[in-house]
Amino acid sequence: MRIARPLIGLAAALTLAGCRVGAGNAPEPEILSVSQQVFWQRLAQLCGRAYAGRMVEGTDTVFARNPLAMHVRDCTAAEVRIGFAIGPDPSRTWVVRKVPGGLALAHDVLGEAVTGYGGTTRTPGTPDRQDFAADTFTARLLPPAARNVWSLEIVPGRTFTYAVGRPGVQRRFRLEFDLRRPVPPPVPQP
Repeated sequence: MRIARPLIGLAAALTLAGCRVGAGNAPEPEILSVSQQVFWQRLAQLCGRAYAGRMVEGTDTVFARNPLAMHVRDCTAAEVRIGFAIGPDPSRTWVVRKVPGGLALAHDVLGEAVTGYGGTTRTPGTPDRQDFAADTFTARLLPPAARNVWSLEIVPGRTFTYAVGRPGVQRRFRLEFDLRRPVPPPVPQP
């Protein structure tokens, strides 16, 4: 019973904290699960920091031969933008947003026709991991990615992981960033 009371208190505090935004304290239109609220809080705690990473699963030679870096930046109560650089190319941004009923992940790629693809959570996930199933925009834009599931994982003080897979397909892609060693942020594209 000693464990249950603090957890109930934490859940209540996170629920109340998630209902207020900005100076006007207007309620947010979205409803996040307790797991999503904790995940969001963990993501927001990384704001302003950058981390080096590496491909831990996959076969893409561009990712294997270039240094990887992410920069958690542009954080608001409803959106977190994570700049992602592959070697000297900082043109990618992962955008995590609060949406009605959960979270959404979009991929912004500067200078590319294929941009804005991603997905939304369909389950509460866990405080450590959120899965984003491809949305209808993605299915129309990239039919082969219609069944993609992107995952973001945060192990506080240890790792941030970005992964993509497809149900029924063995091949996966996984990047891991070391949260124990911040690095200078990559220069973002204008």
